Amino acid sequence: MKILLDRLTDSPTRTRFEADPAWWQQASTTFEELAGASREGFVFEVDAHRMGEDVYLEGTIHGELSLACARCLARYRLPLRERFRLILEPAGERVPADPEAAAGLVRDGFCLGDEIETGWFKGREIELGSFFREWIALAVPVQPLCREDCRGLCPRCGVDRNVEMCACEVVSPSSPFAVLGALRSTKSGGEG
Repeated sequence: MKILLDRLTDSPTRTRFEADPAWWQQASTTFEELAGASREGFVFEVDAHRMGEDVYLEGTIHGELSLACARCLARYRLPLRERFRLILEPAGERVPADPEAAAGLVRDGFCLGDEIETGWFKGREIELGSFFREWIALAVPVQPLCREDCRGLCPRCGVDRNVEMCACEVVSPSSPFAVLGALRSTKSGGEG
């Protein structure tokens, strides 16, 4: 997934990369919670061009992830269509203070700056594989839901409430601080 910088002009050039599921499996060492989440791979479309000395990349990531719902634990498919933009300026003699960024500059030919859409490049080519993996990981919801109105599992018997209703009584405290109130009344009752 390399872009050859010597071939870029001020007109955008479109490059299409296809990654099979094995490519994502390699990312599983970095993103263990997403191991096996892609069975069909990804397609990356990148428009790249020069803006003076800077390199401008813009594109789209297409794919699908198989995730576990945070409420009912059912597997579901999350379609991905993520847009990205990246502006890279020449690193020159600068070396990033962050050791991981410095290693990325050597390994991939570029590193990200403080913001994910900016960075530095060095050399004649950049390798975008690790950037794409990170962008996909950032697209995964913090709390994946199979659907917005997922009712989840019963906390008592464990039945999936999306499929069937159980006879368990759902008791919810009147306040999130009800447990503290019970502790307070127990403590004051023991002092008398």
